[in-house]
Amino acid sequence: MSNLQQELKESIIEALNLEEFSPADIDNDDALFGDGLGLDSIDALELIVLLDKDYGIKLVDPEESKAIFQSVNVLAAYIEANRTK
Repeated sequence: MSNLQQELKESIIEALNLEEFSPADIDNDDALFGDGLGLDSIDALELIVLLDKDYGIKLVDPEESKAIFQSVNVLAAYIEANRTK
């Protein structure tokens, strides 16, 4: 597992207060919303804040956000390509 994927899992657990999960519980290809981790729209807002704060990525298009938040792998690839921090 890449360091970024591990870092993302830890950040998601911390930011969303998912104490019942550990990074090992989250598969890199698991869906973050719906049947995967079961995140909701409030969680999406928290993830948007996390991307801005930790990686300098500002998301404004809801459709773009939906595509980016598919899984840890998709999110990590987007961060690698677009990070400013």
